Amino acid sequence: MASIPARAPQLRRRIGSFQATALNMSQMVGIGPFITIPAMIVAFGGPQAVVGWIAGAVLALADGLIWAELGAAMPGSGGTYVYLREAFKYRTGRLMPFLFVWSAVLFIPLVMSTGVIGFVQYLGYLVPGMEDLTGTFVGLGLILVITAVLWRRIESLGKLTVVLWAIMVLTVLTVIVACFTHFNPAQVVDYPAGAFDITSGGFWIAFVAGLTIGIYDYLGYNTSSYMGAEVKNAGKTIPRSVVFSVVGIMVIYLFMQIGVLGVVKWQEMLDTDSLAYQSLASLVLQRTWGPDVANIVTVLILITAFASLMVGLLAGSRVPYDAARDGVFFKSFAKLHPTKEFPVAGLIAMGVMTAAGFLIGRATNISALIQLLTAVMVLVQALGQVAAVVVLRRRKDMVRPYKMWLYPAPLIIAGLGWLVIYFYSDVNAPDLHPVELSLAWVAAGAISFFIWAKREKTWPFGPLPVDKNEVDEEISVHEVNA
Repeated sequence: MASIPARAPQLRRRIGSFQATALNMSQMVGIGPFITIPAMIVAFGGPQAVVGWIAGAVLALADGLIWAELGAAMPGSGGTYVYLREAFKYRTGRLMPFLFVWSAVLFIPLVMSTGVIGFVQYLGYLVPGMEDLTGTFVGLGLILVITAVLWRRIESLGKLTVVLWAIMVLTVLTVIVACFTHFNPAQVVDYPAGAFDITSGGFWIAFVAGLTIGIYDYLGYNTSSYMGAEVKNAGKTIPRSVVFSVVGIMVIYLFMQIGVLGVVKWQEMLDTDSLAYQSLASLVLQRTWGPDVANIVTVLILITAFASLMVGLLAGSRVPYDAARDGVFFKSFAKLHPTKEFPVAGLIAMGVMTAAGFLIGRATNISALIQLLTAVMVLVQALGQVAAVVVLRRRKDMVRPYKMWLYPAPLIIAGLGWLVIYFYSDVNAPDLHPVELSLAWVAAGAISFFIWAKREKTWPFGPLPVDKNEVDEEISVHEVNA
């Protein structure tokens, strides 16, 4: 790769350990638990839903260790794109990274669109009777505002993210404290008959549905890996931010789930049109500390959702940038803003696709979006990274500042967990057919790749476009050890 002039716009390493962990946690919490705790109760049919959060944490930690090892060794912008590119470039050329970018352009905005839906849902608590059309315009306007906020340099965003992270922590802790000031322990263990009957097929269907919701709520522990090219001392910062954020959020979610069940009876949440389902956290504050505090906390929840959406779009915009710079995506995505140094086309594309996902979600429901985005994500990203760790462990020339604990146990746990989620997604969303849709999307991506490869006369219609002696600036030993 040609050297970059000193004054040319480029991504710079400005994010430290605390900011990286704050980025992850802000993206992980967002509005997710405030809208999915009732969904978890519905999936399990009772307070045994706490099992879903624990199972989700186990899968998140196992998968997080994969991200930690890959991110520390290859701290480039784009996360999975970099890992799959380096792992499979000598076998299938640019196919795997191309398919990842193709998939990410769909599943990252779908994740963000669920947050927008939740934002509008909680706004309805403050504005009772808000019409559907008004809510749709509010959601689209929110996406536009976030895109405008991200139109700036990364160091100012790092400071803003820490502020929003503090608001997120304050919001969550307020809800938890309120729960335990009016806590009824009998409601937490009010299990229905057969709640833990593991011999029943219905239990395992509920378990996988809960696992899917759980891992969705933990998603975001990989945000710092997506922004590896902008992380200082990445070999240590990325693993720490991943592990600390997963463990921290696991504790928060467990306290929140148990606390909420001690205030609001789980039977109330089974009605999807009720306030207990639509705006659970606001109802908790209303019953414990009164409507005025409930309104204030609802505002904080909206700010927390804003923070999560901002971080998600920030990280997602970096994915097509790295691919385009390597010649595996449209060239316009490789351009940075001349003074603010961020990927312009990537940010705009993610904003537009998030708006499209939001509109789809308004026409269907949030559970359908969760099942679809998870299915698309599993095929290339989740399973691809499991294979990438195995392949790259055999490569003697790669510097690894961090190696996952108890290898290969995390790979086995993560691989099995993702496969179970994938193959049960049709059962949990029978009208949407996530398996078929995800296969169709990846197949369309493969066809697009082969058309592109033939035009470019690259693998499989030409030689592999790599030089085994090439040095990529983003994963150089000098930067890893910086």
